Amino acid sequence: MLNYIIKTHQKDTVYKGNQIFILNKGLNSGKPQKEPFTNSFVIQFPNEEDAETVYWLAYSLWKAKFWHQSLCGSVIPFLRVRDFKKDFSAKANEMLQEHELHKKQIQALRLLEQKEEQLNQNISLINEMRTVILHRYCAK
Repeated sequence: MLNYIIKTHQKDTVYKGNQIFILNKGLNSGKPQKEPFTNSFVIQFPNEEDAETVYWLAYSLWKAKFWHQSLCGSVIPFLRVRDFKKDFSAKANEMLQEHELHKKQIQALRLLEQKEEQLNQNISLINEMRTVILHRYCAK
């Protein structure tokens, strides 16, 4: 069982210890990040291991668009902290029942994150080379 506290993040608040932030407004609601968002919830943990575990649980739920069913609002959709706490706790406990499977899934997700970052770097280098070639060609 994980120990954590979920609160609404207040701007300019400095948190001590381990925490992650969950975006609560817009179509990307539920997106986890280690740095604070302007509109977010903060989940605080007693240790780094719990923070890492919950980060990947939240990442999985966000990528699976789990939070879209809980969004409210007609112009800018948002998550209510009450709904987030209830649904997140239930889903996190359910997902952690199979701890070994959870570890394998996290390992696979980390590998995919690394590959995605490498591909983005390669695309950036390709675009730079294209710009250099076009600049040289047009400068003649």
